[in-house]
Amino acid sequence: MPADRMAERAAELEPALARLADAQQQVARIRAAAEETAEALRQNAIREAEHLLADAREQAPEIRRQAAEPLLRAARQEAAALRAAGDRTASVIRERARERMPHLVDLAVADAMRPARGTAAEP
Repeated sequence: MPADRMAERAAELEPALARLADAQQQVARIRAAAEETAEALRQNAIREAEHLLADAREQAPEIRRQAAEPLLRAARQEAAALRAAGDRTASVIRERARERMPHLVDLAVADAMRPARGTAAEP
């Protein structure tokens, strides 16, 4: 290919190559802007996640307390029922003891008086 022809081709391609170079520079600027935007979004997401985590940690004790409340209420009710049943049983036992005490005292006195009277109980 003669030199004139090469110069002619180069002259024809020069505007297209210049536009291509401009397009490449524009792509580089767009890419850089996109990377900056993406980094800003990542940083915002990190900050938001940290805030959410801090809020969750702050609220966790109250949420646990609320979750445990029905179980604690049921346990308290069961404990109260057991305590009431124990009180009723103790009351019945005290009443039986009151009823039987005079007879048991009489038996104990009679048993204690037996050796004093000289009558030994036979085995």
